[in-house]
Amino acid sequence: MLTPRQRRLALLTLCLTLLAPVPARAAAARTAGAARDPVVFVHGYNADPGVWGSLRADLRADGYADSELFSFGYDTHQSVNEVLSGRLAAYVDEVRRRTGASRVDLVGHSFGSLVSRWYVKYGGGAAAVDHWISLAGPNHGTSTAWACALWDQACRDMTPGSYVVKNLASGDETPGAVKYATFWSDCDEVVNPDGSVPLSGALNTPVGCLKHNDLLGDAATSAGVRAFLRS
Repeated sequence: MLTPRQRRLALLTLCLTLLAPVPARAAAARTAGAARDPVVFVHGYNADPGVWGSLRADLRADGYADSELFSFGYDTHQSVNEVLSGRLAAYVDEVRRRTGASRVDLVGHSFGSLVSRWYVKYGGGAAAVDHWISLAGPNHGTSTAWACALWDQACRDMTPGSYVVKNLASGDETPGAVKYATFWSDCDEVVNPDGSVPLSGALNTPVGCLKHNDLLGDAATSAGVRAFLRS
């Protein structure tokens, strides 16, 4: 028969035993909830990694560390399928090695959308990419690329009906378990027609009347990108 004091001590011990794992469980839940893929940005034609300053800042404000944000820099005058997608594949492999992540999220602007799509569809990226996002990508080609197609391979790749555009459009435009999203303007002065951007099977979001490069700093577009990355 326990005395009143012994019963109180037994009850206190039981309570402490039950409560002790709660902080650990809560901490584990917070850690799991905070887990996210590193983001790899792929800039567009005649650009460089500096174009991502605004979106990188927004992601840092959302809690991303600089060690989770990577910008792929490359010579934009080379072939999507023969050169650039392979270099992106190597870069993504290095990001995964450095971070320990099994997959990354890709965010491409303009021509970078074609480079990253080819990597996902034909370069083994479907197994290494979680989210793929295109900002103003000439996904079905753009007539403005004819202006430089005579001397520039990347421009030829962006023309409507090019080898790259036709092969990316063949079969499933959004293959694998990757989550796809596009953001497009209805008065883009670079991508013509505007309807070149959306893809079958993707979350296609119109951003209103914005110039081609303005999507990179637009607050609503940034919010949409960040929401999709959380999905």
